[in-house]
Amino acid sequence: MIAKAVYIWDISPGQTIQDIFLLAEARNGQSRNGPYWSLQLQDSSGQMEAKVWSPLSQQHPNLAAGQVVRVRAQAATYRDKCQLTIDQLAVVDAAEVDLTELLPPSPVDPEVLFAEIEALCRRELTHKPWRALMKKILGDEEVHARLLAATGAKTVHHAYAGGLLEHTLAVARTCLALADLYPRLDRQILLVAALLHDIGKAWELTSGLACDYTDEGRLLGHIELGLSVIEPFLAKAKDLEPGLALHLRHLILAHHGEYEFGSPKLPQTPEAFILHFADNIDAKMNTIAGAYAEIEGTEQNWTPFQRYLDRYLFRAPHTPEPEKPAAPQPGREASRKTEPVDKRFLLLPLGSD
Repeated sequence: MIAKAVYIWDISPGQTIQDIFLLAEARNGQSRNGPYWSLQLQDSSGQMEAKVWSPLSQQHPNLAAGQVVRVRAQAATYRDKCQLTIDQLAVVDAAEVDLTELLPPSPVDPEVLFAEIEALCRRELTHKPWRALMKKILGDEEVHARLLAATGAKTVHHAYAGGLLEHTLAVARTCLALADLYPRLDRQILLVAALLHDIGKAWELTSGLACDYTDEGRLLGHIELGLSVIEPFLAKAKDLEPGLALHLRHLILAHHGEYEFGSPKLPQTPEAFILHFADNIDAKMNTIAGAYAEIEGTEQNWTPFQRYLDRYLFRAPHTPEPEKPAAPQPGREASRKTEPVDKRFLLLPLGSD
């Protein structure tokens, strides 16, 4: 078994690296000096861009995502990020490598996340047709297996096994929190839609070493795939009111919010707006967390440029937590002065003038 010597998060400019990595991406390009490869190398600590220039690139015409490679490379700074220039490369048999060293770990066991989703349904879904629908969908063997392995995206957010379940659970909790603020919302359909809005990603993307788009994913996309997954279950849900089933379809179709973001429909109900914003919030927060992780343990306050957010991010100082009061000395009571309550400043119920 080939062991790793250094992880991506430990690489800094000026180092010479000799180690194994997973190819997360492999794109061929053409420069004035000949063809080159633009690679994304990956291990369990993250990803890093690497270049293979001619003539070495011509010795490896068939590099592809999912391959394991052994490289020797020089690390340098390019556009505020550490990048590798590879001068030796060999494809390695994946059977010779401990894959846990190359795949990003899920922060939480996917089975635990799945169980939390099931518990959420039992606790929140009081309308029997909704509860029955979710029990059928989550109890399906193929759905269960695919959701456990599915990533939340190819590269942008939650890009690890179990990432889709993590994202789904976070969106569901955000929707429920917003439903508490706006009680006129249909809380139960919001929960069902949050749990199903991205289910098509389990068919859009492959799992395992090569996290890439399937043919169906490229041709149809996860929104259309998601509807095709749940339609057979909706067809058998005879007790579910047709109006609720129609609204659920709309929520899934409209959750990207805007045509420019690939949404087939614009949100046309309050619940559709809430689902779109909850989905967007969680995706952005996960992306930002990943950006901050790049500068964790350093004195930097600015992240490298974030291509998907089109900006640099600043790590702002946090407001200090209040100091804990000292424990009263034995035999002495802590003196406490009780001030009268000024009722003018009591919080009014939501919606009050």
